[in-house]
Amino acid sequence: MTAHALPPVVDAATWEHRLQALRAREKAATRELDAIAAERRRLPMVEMPDYVLEGENGPVRLVDVFEDKRQLIVYHHMWTAGQEWQCPGCTGFTSQYTRLEFLDNYDARFVVVTQGPIEEALAYKRRVGNRMTWYSTADSPFGADVGAPPGGGFAVNVFLRDGDRVHRTWHTDGRGTEQLGHTFPLIDLLPYGRQEEWQDSPEGWPQSPTYSRWATSKDIAALYGDATAGA
Repeated sequence: MTAHALPPVVDAATWEHRLQALRAREKAATRELDAIAAERRRLPMVEMPDYVLEGENGPVRLVDVFEDKRQLIVYHHMWTAGQEWQCPGCTGFTSQYTRLEFLDNYDARFVVVTQGPIEEALAYKRRVGNRMTWYSTADSPFGADVGAPPGGGFAVNVFLRDGDRVHRTWHTDGRGTEQLGHTFPLIDLLPYGRQEEWQDSPEGWPQSPTYSRWATSKDIAALYGDATAGA
């Protein structure tokens, strides 16, 4: 990082002019996101089989994961068998969600489903201080059928319940999940941004290898978790 890696200093009028030019692009992006959301509401859906997952209190049908809600968002947490610290990206991403009761007014739930055996998954949840409700698809083809197979990556799926029938309405993975959290949007507001090598930044801006500034799962456990929770 250059010692004087700073944006140029200008007068207030020049700054306001540049800000408004950027604001026009931001507003256009907002309108495009609105249009994308409108198209998402018009997507067709696919009816799902009657899967059985494993919850904290034993086997549970997918339709019952909704509880009394009609809509369900599922985050598929990556899982590596026999590993003490699971995916730091998944661990950090899901650590954001500590107050999900606002979804009640929208007839929806948001839960975690992982390929890890339920007892190991719940122990990990406690160790890292996760506040979401977890289910296991270790003994079910559910995860593999919706883009989150054993040994696979993370994903998000959305489902709609019609009585006892469950339908899949949306799916994303990779950077498609970024819009669902607040960490990257906040970091992207900063003058130096994410400070990762792939980002387009001015000459001399601080840049580090991708992921190097991310908190590790162990870091998250130290901040939020139960140190006595074992695997």
